[in-house]
Amino acid sequence: MKQFISALQFLTILPLGKPRDFDAPKTIPWFPVVGLAIGFLLVLGDYVFSRLWPVAIVSVLDVLFLAVLSGGLHLDGLGDTADGMLSHRSLEQALTIMRDSRLGVMGLLAIVFILVIKWAGISSLGDHRALYLLIIPAYSRGAMMFGMKFLGYGRPQGGLGADFFSDKPPIYALSIILLPICISLWLGLMAIW
Repeated sequence: MKQFISALQFLTILPLGKPRDFDAPKTIPWFPVVGLAIGFLLVLGDYVFSRLWPVAIVSVLDVLFLAVLSGGLHLDGLGDTADGMLSHRSLEQALTIMRDSRLGVMGLLAIVFILVIKWAGISSLGDHRALYLLIIPAYSRGAMMFGMKFLGYGRPQGGLGADFFSDKPPIYALSIILLPICISLWLGLMAIW
């Protein structure tokens, strides 16, 4: 349970107290479960929003809710990555650009594009909107596990995510992704019947 709380503290801004004994690699298998918790909160927010506003506004609020709930961590990483990778510089220079705390034009464009794409996707959800909103954050957080397992860390001198790559999770730890898959199958069958 301690590792689940640590994963929640890292991936969200939920007020869960001061982090203690943070062991990044041991939190990785909990990422899809944290995604389900985020999805549950998103469904609750979507339900409240939908009682007050039309779907286009609700979808904007859903996207903003996700961004705020995650502390903008993923958007910050996307912006840094876009600034570095689209700079047309050497790898070393790109990594230096990515380390810079200032946001560049390419980073800003990438963040705007992804927020618009998320809005378009969420606004186009149909009959089973709540089911999608519940499960998609679990898959997105689960996908992070595979990157940490099968890819190397990009910056040799370390950074915010370096600890997650220091001790690769065993392959069986990735089996937690079966949880959102099983929920998807169950929800899919429920939707058919």
